Amino acid sequence: QVQLVESGGGLVQPGGSLRLSCAASGIFLGIHTMAWYRRAPGKERELVARITTAGMTNYEDSVKGRFTISRDNAKNTVHLEMNNLKPEDTAIYYCKSETYYIWGPGTQVTVSS
Repeated sequence: QVQLVESGGGLVQPGGSLRLSCAASGIFLGIHTMAWYRRAPGKERELVARITTAGMTNYEDSVKGRFTISRDNAKNTVHLEMNNLKPEDTAIYYCKSETYYIWGPGTQVTVSS
């Protein structure tokens, strides 16, 4: 069964950090362009970061310099390192294979004091 599962979400204070992980089963992520999306309350889902099979990355403007997407093909995992978190980063974060249009169920990130 092909599956993506996110982990690492939670409650963090403004200025804090979290590391999200996306683990795959049934597929090898090394041949996929992977991405992280998020949906904040009352808003549309938006692209946060993307990484190609060659390791090229791009980021949504508001997270540039704070978030880093990376991939570990040996562990079949993609990560999103999030630093200096802000309340407006509060959202459900989703992992997605852009190559085969596969979504994970999402993980909640809440930034609040």
